[in-house]
Amino acid sequence: MTTLAPPPTPVQDGRHRAATPPVSRARRLFMGAPEDPRWARPALWAILLLATALYAWNLSSLTGNSFYDAAVYSGTKSWKAFFFGALDAGSFITVDKPPFALWVMGLSARVFGYGTWQLALPMVAVGVGSVALLYRLVKRDFGVVAGTIAALVLTLTPITVAINRDTNPDPILVLLMLLGAAALLKAVRSGRLMPLVWSAVAVGFAFNTKMMQAYVVLPAFFLVYLWATNASLGRRIRNLAVATVALIVSSAWWMVIVDLIPASSRPYIGGSTDNTVWDLVIGYNGFGRIFGASSSVGSQGNGASFGGSSGLYRMFNDIMGGQISWLIPFAAIALAGGLVLRGRAPRTDAKRAALMLWGGWFVLHFLTFSLAEGTFHPYYVTAMAPGIAALAGAGGVMLHKAFREGSAAMGVPPHERIRAWGWSWVLPAAIGVSTVWAVVLLQRVSGSGTVYTVAEVVAALGGALAVAGLLVGRFTRRHRLMGVAAVAAVVALLAGPAAYSVSAATTASSNGTNPTAGPSTGGGMGGGGQRPSGSAPSGTTGGTAPSGSGGQSTAQPPTGGNSSSGQGSSSSSKTAQGQTGGGMGGTQVSSAMITYLKKHQDGATWLVAVATDQTASSIILESGQPVISMGGWSGSDDAMTLAKLKSLVKAGKLHYIVVSSDGGQGTDSGIATWVKKHGTAVSAYSGLYRLDASDVS
Repeated sequence: MTTLAPPPTPVQDGRHRAATPPVSRARRLFMGAPEDPRWARPALWAILLLATALYAWNLSSLTGNSFYDAAVYSGTKSWKAFFFGALDAGSFITVDKPPFALWVMGLSARVFGYGTWQLALPMVAVGVGSVALLYRLVKRDFGVVAGTIAALVLTLTPITVAINRDTNPDPILVLLMLLGAAALLKAVRSGRLMPLVWSAVAVGFAFNTKMMQAYVVLPAFFLVYLWATNASLGRRIRNLAVATVALIVSSAWWMVIVDLIPASSRPYIGGSTDNTVWDLVIGYNGFGRIFGASSSVGSQGNGASFGGSSGLYRMFNDIMGGQISWLIPFAAIALAGGLVLRGRAPRTDAKRAALMLWGGWFVLHFLTFSLAEGTFHPYYVTAMAPGIAALAGAGGVMLHKAFREGSAAMGVPPHERIRAWGWSWVLPAAIGVSTVWAVVLLQRVSGSGTVYTVAEVVAALGGALAVAGLLVGRFTRRHRLMGVAAVAAVVALLAGPAAYSVSAATTASSNGTNPTAGPSTGGGMGGGGQRPSGSAPSGTTGGTAPSGSGGQSTAQPPTGGNSSSGQGSSSSSKTAQGQTGGGMGGTQVSSAMITYLKKHQDGATWLVAVATDQTASSIILESGQPVISMGGWSGSDDAMTLAKLKSLVKAGKLHYIVVSSDGGQGTDSGIATWVKKHGTAVSAYSGLYRLDASDVS
């Protein structure tokens, strides 16, 4: 009698997925998949709770980047300013980034009102979302343990904790790139076009968050898809071509719209040399970041580095080491070992494809940030953290499996035994090297607090016990001991990052213009280092505000146009002094001056015109009124010309201008001279001049 075999179970992809009842989906969300260990989902929820606590601790007291905070506030007052990402509600000049992150914070502020937690809430949410998404991505290919380790490593990456408690756009950039990675891996597994298109769209939105930095991962994305996708070569090339079109459209739509609008009908593009977004892309936010101003045509970057000198050692120096480098040695060894272990796998092997993706993510960011000669801030490297975290989880699990198999390699052919014996030493070596590096990093800050001393002891003792436990377990074939040793290794290697992360969550000075975690390591802001040339002078709002960011702000609602108190929450106790970029910002702008300006605004659109974004953003947040930044961030933008100034004064849109007390010239060499000749000096405030329509000839 012939029996028929049951038909094969169809592969369930996006087109043929069995319907799941809502109750079952909810149970799976909260309790995990039935095949997962019972501890898996509680562990994930604990990690997400930890991430939320670190990122949102004392949320109402956070200080943000006043440069972006002012732009968000302006966007809540004007939809035109919202769309363009203008610094001021009058839409005179934009910030030097595309506006997607400002839109996210701006919508939160429009819904909940403008204030500290309203701006910080989206950043906390996307930070926790990135942890959850990375867990899902790593778990799918490498299992629950790998996903859990990856999520924990990302949660406790010090610079990630610091930046997720800030109003810089980087947390949104990271989430969008992770969404792109998720769609890409789905496209690789299925061979379908649409997931690849959605991956390109996610990267395009990341481009509209921080421009060229979003493209750092693209070589890895293209290579992984071209190599590992389960489709013919012709189909892979065709799909990549379609996705490239989607990438261009999703990246360029805002830029094209803005550049097509006549310059007279939109704000000046801050950071550009010719008032176009295209110049901003290829210059200041493009090649200027990589090669510095001297090597990039059109770049206005000054090459200021707040992360130390460029070079392959940058990620390990006194400034950057404690922010990101804790697990770089382990990640590098895990990447190499994982690729070797999957060396004989088929071309479409999912594990190798994932390793290629995360390895490319890590290596490309490492090289870009290490070798960049333009403006560089420590918080940029939060974009590298998902790659390190994924490799630590996935590679660590693969090395541990190879280690266990090596300890059991008895009764096999000699050449296989030798190979297994060799793999038995890779995991202990990776843990040992990383432990030594962790101790070195903690010794750099010894004496900075008890928590770092305790972390050093835990790292040294835990790492030593982990290596010893692994080796003893390997030679005695005690698998339980090897498991305990692996847990000890996780604790030891995360002790240092945890100490830095707690510092970032509990220290008010860890965020603001240049957020960093941990103790100061020799000057600068947070992470230390000497203040490079081109940064704002000591005494400005926000301290040594670096190029590309702004002064510190508590992001409380400004006092508004009807207030005459002049007391704001962002900088009312400080003076705001613009950075002289050719000269119109050398005069201090005090709260008393702001009170005077508001009292005598006389219906003008802008409260005052000042030299730079730092000064303007501080006044905007304190006064609640639009303020003109004539020279952009560094004072070198050609946003204001003498003809434009005369036009604004004649129309009654501007009455007051701050001119450098040292007689320096502004971006237009005739502005300062003309203002001093035709304006009326306000004797109570040095450098302040009033101009009326009658003063314009």
